[in-house]
Amino acid sequence: MTSDAFEVVRLFVSTGHNFVGHHGREPSEHPMTEVASVRCLAGRGLEGDRFLDHKPGYPGQVTFFSEEVFLGLCCSLDRHDRPPSVLRRNVVTRGADLGTLIGQEFLVQGVRFLGTEECRPCHWMDRAFGSGAEAWLRGRGGLRAQILTDGCLRVA
Repeated sequence: MTSDAFEVVRLFVSTGHNFVGHHGREPSEHPMTEVASVRCLAGRGLEGDRFLDHKPGYPGQVTFFSEEVFLGLCCSLDRHDRPPSVLRRNVVTRGADLGTLIGQEFLVQGVRFLGTEECRPCHWMDRAFGSGAEAWLRGRGGLRAQILTDGCLRVA
């Protein structure tokens, strides 16, 4: 799949983890910062993001999420007061069937990625978005990917 196949509509980074490692405790309050562009560093992650250099070979160096899925979630749960950043995904796309990219290399704006696995929703989704979000997002939580080449993503 190439960059012509889908559009990057929003980009987010965060300097800290709100939910990872917080089981049984309150989440942290590191904001997701919306950016117009972000540097992708091969094998490392996104510049300025909490998963940069997280672990060697980490499968979630970047996460992708479908705008269409987000809008479906909003309608299904009748919640229109939450931005997509509450789901803590990095790249919001339009026109992509992200599930088909698991196990596939793909190119977005000249940057090559490897889709590694579904970005599975967890129990925190109900707290961040609203009751029922975790269940609704099962099988639609987005895509975790590794960055294979350096480059820059920009909001289209």
